[in-house]
Amino acid sequence: MFKNILIIFENEKVSDHAVKYSCELARRMDSDVTFLMLMEMSFPNRLSIDSKRKAIIKIESRISKILADMSSELLKQGIPVSVAIRVGDASQELLKFLAERPSFQTVIWGSDEVLPYTSHGRKTHWLAKVADTLECPLIAVGRQKADSESG
Repeated sequence: MFKNILIIFENEKVSDHAVKYSCELARRMDSDVTFLMLMEMSFPNRLSIDSKRKAIIKIESRISKILADMSSELLKQGIPVSVAIRVGDASQELLKFLAERPSFQTVIWGSDEVLPYTSHGRKTHWLAKVADTLECPLIAVGRQKADSESG
């Protein structure tokens, strides 16, 4: 059976803990990893696409480097990796992405150590709005406490 782990990042924020955890989980599950970077950008009308084209190209260039660096670490360990970048409304782009692919066994929030159910200036983060539609677990990866911190 084909197994795949999806790691979602938002607006170029990457949690190293989530990437390391995903690598370990992929080795244990013998699965592939997919990195998905979602960039929030509004397009109020069709004309705004042309005006934002240069910004999108710059964003894609920066993100491609970030994703390539992360991918190379997993590839060195023999873990197959795929990457995707989506620009637009994050919740809509995630749902479209999921509809285009076979299901994932796990989805990992890769931008922070906690799930972002509230956000600055918003009552609810977009991830909270789509979490119930996922067909697999959604997890966030926190830092492990050192022995001296836990006692």
